[in-house]
Amino acid sequence: MRFRERIQMTRRGYGLIRKYCPGLLPAKVSAAAADTLIPFVSIWFSARIINEISGERKIQRIAVYVVLTVLAGFALSMIKNALNKVAEEKESGMWNYFPKIFSDKQLNMDYSDLEDQEIQKQKQKAEENLYMFGNGLAQLVWDTAGLVQAVVGIVASVALTASLFLARSGNAAVDSPVWIPVAILLVGVAGIGTGKLRKKEETVFEQWTEGTVWFNRTFMFFGHTLYDDLSRAMDVRIYRQDKIADREMEKLDKHNREDNGSIQKMSVYPALTEMIRGLCNGLCYVYVVIKAAMGAFPVGSIVQYVGALIKLVQSCAELVNANSGNIIYTEHLKKLFAYLDIPCKKKQGDYRPDPEKVHTIEFKNVSFRYPGSEQSVLKNVNVTITPGKKLALVGANGAGKTTFVKLLCRLYDPEEGQILLDGRDIKEYDSKEYIKLFSYVFQDFKLFSLSLGENIAAATEYDTEKALECIKKVSFEERYRDMQDGLDTCLYRDIAEDGVMISGGEAQKIALARALYKDAPIVVLDEPTAALDPIAEAQVYSDFGKLVDHKTAIYVSHRLSSCRFCDTILVFDHGEIVQTGSHEELVNKRDGKYYELWNAQAKYYV
Repeated sequence: MRFRERIQMTRRGYGLIRKYCPGLLPAKVSAAAADTLIPFVSIWFSARIINEISGERKIQRIAVYVVLTVLAGFALSMIKNALNKVAEEKESGMWNYFPKIFSDKQLNMDYSDLEDQEIQKQKQKAEENLYMFGNGLAQLVWDTAGLVQAVVGIVASVALTASLFLARSGNAAVDSPVWIPVAILLVGVAGIGTGKLRKKEETVFEQWTEGTVWFNRTFMFFGHTLYDDLSRAMDVRIYRQDKIADREMEKLDKHNREDNGSIQKMSVYPALTEMIRGLCNGLCYVYVVIKAAMGAFPVGSIVQYVGALIKLVQSCAELVNANSGNIIYTEHLKKLFAYLDIPCKKKQGDYRPDPEKVHTIEFKNVSFRYPGSEQSVLKNVNVTITPGKKLALVGANGAGKTTFVKLLCRLYDPEEGQILLDGRDIKEYDSKEYIKLFSYVFQDFKLFSLSLGENIAAATEYDTEKALECIKKVSFEERYRDMQDGLDTCLYRDIAEDGVMISGGEAQKIALARALYKDAPIVVLDEPTAALDPIAEAQVYSDFGKLVDHKTAIYVSHRLSSCRFCDTILVFDHGEIVQTGSHEELVNKRDGKYYELWNAQAKYYV
């Protein structure tokens, strides 16, 4: 990556950190600067004290130096500790805020991209680099502190060592100005050498991490999810899937054994780095001692010059490391930004639907197939959804019913044709405003480990009376009375130890209450009663039909008994609408698809 591009990536990374972790960078930078200055204050005052003791030995001056050393060290330590406390609090919080970067992106992505496996791999790799190895944003935070330490250290070291080369010993060879470029070269070689070793270490590390996506996904599933996910618990026990897990864990162990070579190789480079640094420190020490022995400066200054030169070598190495680190983490930032920059391909309009208007929806020559698939799921669908009517969608699995609903709520856009709301293409509407027209209960709906009230309202603040009314309407009142905390009862035990576990049927009733609470003009129920018995389902549809009497309602169900409550039935077969009509009309057409489906179910109840 070119230097200019690295600068752009770094600046954008800073912007992302400022947005999600405000105050973190200033706190880290200030703490790093204070931490770096403390040793130099100690070195300078120590040199003054030793020079005075080995020279005139004025007690008053020595006492002043000692007091100043203690006070300066104490003041800087207090400042450092205060800044470190702020920085540590901010840094601990950054791991809580980083997931929001990904969740914000996913909430604003095209739904089709969420189901794209390549995009999900891209996201997982970015997350893995960030959370497992700290690469990317976290490393940017840490290396920025390291960069500040390096710069402050170099400036302070040069300030304390400048007089070393100006001091005269009387020996032309020792006092020669040639030692200035030699010292610079020595420090430079140490810095560049450690930087190259760091780069080699990171290269091996990158090669090693290439196999970690598979490793981590396998480990998380067979090591945790398989056993922790209660929905799998019965199958794991009955079919002894733990044996399969043992086999997969053996593969992981084998992978670890094969990886030992890379891990050992990585450990060699830090050792070589310390060896180079130690050699440079030793040469600096020899030069300072020789010049002091020839009388160029008092013995106490040895402490100042040796300490400052060692810090200079260390700071130059840290500066090179900061640059090497920037090369590494900007590559990871580039991958993160590539994911965050995935564009929304759907057209976004700014037209707002009239909330007071009764809405008509029309599918006009709509065809669709899922990305990467050659088979059309919907083919030339034409239908008009009349305001205030109840519409049923029926058909075999894969006939296109759920896809029809996904297109309706604009999770996908048609490949061909148009969907019109009040005569206007839905692409011309503001998507957030358009979605407000619908209340949905999908067949794979989700409730969350939040309170019952928050689940029903889908919000942290809600109308208690309205929530209770919705509970009553979906026949959940009896179960609700058993909940000691009422609407504050937490569902499930992912978070709350006293959370209430609910059955599938109870969850579906809560999902229905959530749809009612939203009070949207169009209600879509996609297999919302699959976990209910036929009698309970019939009761729900009967009651729900009354509740949405003034609204437009769309039902998707495999149980055709629900169709009795609908004004119109659309029969789907292989992506096409093959029949339209009421239950009475369609059930009497013995050569039709609806009669075939109805008879296939009815014979088990006769």
